[in-house]
Amino acid sequence: MEENSNMTAERSLEIITEQIERSRQSVAKDTGLTLYVTGLCTIGLAILIGLCIFFTGNMTFYLLYIALPVIIYFVDRYAKRNKPKVPASFVGTMVDKTWQTFGIFAFLFFVFVTLYNFFMGQMESLEVYSRMMVHPFRIILLLFGMAITINGYTLKSRWMVWCGIIGGIGGFIWESFGIADMYMSRFFDLASFYRFSHIPPCIMIVVFAFVGLLLPGMKLKNK
Repeated sequence: MEENSNMTAERSLEIITEQIERSRQSVAKDTGLTLYVTGLCTIGLAILIGLCIFFTGNMTFYLLYIALPVIIYFVDRYAKRNKPKVPASFVGTMVDKTWQTFGIFAFLFFVFVTLYNFFMGQMESLEVYSRMMVHPFRIILLLFGMAITINGYTLKSRWMVWCGIIGGIGGFIWESFGIADMYMSRFFDLASFYRFSHIPPCIMIVVFAFVGLLLPGMKLKNK
């Protein structure tokens, strides 16, 4: 009797493990499609904003990034219109909550920094403003990398983990040390430097979205 109970308990554990693994694979494919869509939308919008700023010199085009979550939401829904809905599970909930947390922090931080820089620009001199302004891009890149890495651990995707680490930390270091500005200042005069200085952040977003979103998304959705 005791032996049968042990066998039953072992079989129950096997069934639960199999269900969790199937759930993880299902969520991984669904998440992969979302990452793929997010990568494409982010790359497209970054290129559009970069071109608009380059030809007009108007920095307000950066505010178009606020519309990115809405664009991703509708494009993702359209891409999944004929696909079966992934059943609710612990793994799926963890993935969704991770992205929701990232979205809340990144959006509120971006809005706060935008308002702070705007009022600083109105009240302070150009010299003071240039020293006290906050650059949100590097922090958002770091948060983005952390979200991708956490999802990689949740879905047991080593590729996704490394994409998040390389994209997040690499982008943060690149922006924090002003590597692009350092090299550009050697080849452009002041007027040209100001015109081209807003292009590297858009290029960095394209590279990050490709490494941290598009590639892991393609790998997961085709798994």
